Amino acid sequence: MTNYLYYPGCSMEGSGRSYRESLEGICEPLGITFEEIDDWNCCGATEYVSLSTTPAYAMIARNLAIAAGERKGTEPLVAACSACYLNLAKTDHYMGQQPALNARVNDALGAGGLHYDPGTIKVRHLLEVILNDVGLDRVKAAVKKPLTGLKVAPYLGCMVPRPDVDGAYTNHEQPNDLDRLLRALGADVVDYPLKTECCGGHMTQVAPKVGLELIRRLVAEAERREAVMMVTVCPMCQINIDAYQGEMNAMFHTHYKMPIVFFTQLMAVAFGLEPGKAGVGREYTNAKKTLVAALKAAPELALAAAGAAPAHKPRPDKRALPMPRMTDSEVEE
Repeated sequence: MTNYLYYPGCSMEGSGRSYRESLEGICEPLGITFEEIDDWNCCGATEYVSLSTTPAYAMIARNLAIAAGERKGTEPLVAACSACYLNLAKTDHYMGQQPALNARVNDALGAGGLHYDPGTIKVRHLLEVILNDVGLDRVKAAVKKPLTGLKVAPYLGCMVPRPDVDGAYTNHEQPNDLDRLLRALGADVVDYPLKTECCGGHMTQVAPKVGLELIRRLVAEAERREAVMMVTVCPMCQINIDAYQGEMNAMFHTHYKMPIVFFTQLMAVAFGLEPGKAGVGREYTNAKKTLVAALKAAPELALAAAGAAPAHKPRPDKRALPMPRMTDSEVEE
């Protein structure tokens, strides 16, 4: 098993609970473990840095200092939330590039008996770790229930592939990293050109019409591409697009019902975990029915793709006596 330091962030116990549960479900099949750093604190999300620079970066750097003190070798610090990943990575980067900021931040950390030397900890996003450390071959080997026929729109959001100072992603504007992972699960990945467009973040509270229009564009394009669900890597993106679809529909007189799920949920289900145990169905726009239907259809679709006809039940002998038959609903019960 390969071990990583892990920064969960605030949302993994709340709105991102399904992310956490499904992540736990894929670790063993992939041969990885995550060790949560002790006494971590909020990364400040998207607003704090614009309000007060030194306290904001000091708050983020505190997590880096804790991680540096807890690591046993050279293991990186992994974040599953895109906002957390970006804040941790850019704090480490900016402290290394700006000596004055580094001095101010470490002066603040010193009040709590901490210190952080930039470059000590490498910060990585969960998606990139699975792609580049675990690898798609191991992902494919763990698949027990291919997501054949499930048409999904891969949505990275704006914070993962940019600025990408380490060059971890294939392309900043149209990366295919999440696409490749979803295809390894057997899913039918649609060409989704808005995969790195912003979901609006907290604009739904600051400027509702602007925020809801950003969400409408994303959902409308996914539906236009005939996707039955959107797949994301960020708790903020997931809750934003999922929870505000009702308000978006009311404002724009639309009727979208697009499920928004985490990529780890689809991984866990493809690895054999029951959808409910991967948190599927907890969304505002329930994804369980769509996913279960895809899993039921997958064997026949796979056969059809291979050029074979689906198996049929043998016809009863005409000479046999008629027997009562159960309806589908009775069989399910």
